[in-house]
Amino acid sequence: MTISIRPAVPADAPALAAALTRNRASMRPWEPRRAGEYYTAGAQLARITAPGNRLWLAVDAELVVAGATLSGIALGPFRSASLGYWVDAGYTGRGLATRLVGDVCRAAREELGLHRVEAGTVLTNTASQRVLAKSGFERIGTAPRYLHIDGEWRDHHLFQRVLHDDPPPER
Repeated sequence: MTISIRPAVPADAPALAAALTRNRASMRPWEPRRAGEYYTAGAQLARITAPGNRLWLAVDAELVVAGATLSGIALGPFRSASLGYWVDAGYTGRGLATRLVGDVCRAAREELGLHRVEAGTVLTNTASQRVLAKSGFERIGTAPRYLHIDGEWRDHHLFQRVLHDDPPPER
């Protein structure tokens, strides 16, 4: 398996839209319901270029097979972001999610200077909980009715990974 993990660029929008469309049914239990527009290259271009977010892709040849997003990036004294990720249904069980999360956390620390990354999972998403545990995240609580997922407000386990304890840069 020769898969590269790299930041998304605007030219990736069509391949990302195709990957999300291809995996729409398999991701449904873990995702918000989305309008059809979300699955277009234009909507994915807007996500890739949106300020305050960073996207990474795992690519096998020309095929996008996984993605991760750091959203709500906050600097200053907080220096934190929320992590979301997904893996193509045909690529699960190969350690790709753990590798992707590790690479994103490394970039969060080294490139963005973040102190911590947080993530949440639907209570029944044990595969994602294993990925987070293997990636150094600790469970910090459970949030009732946290996100509207697959048509319902769902409880989530919350996790965080503290990346370092260095002070933020002074300004």
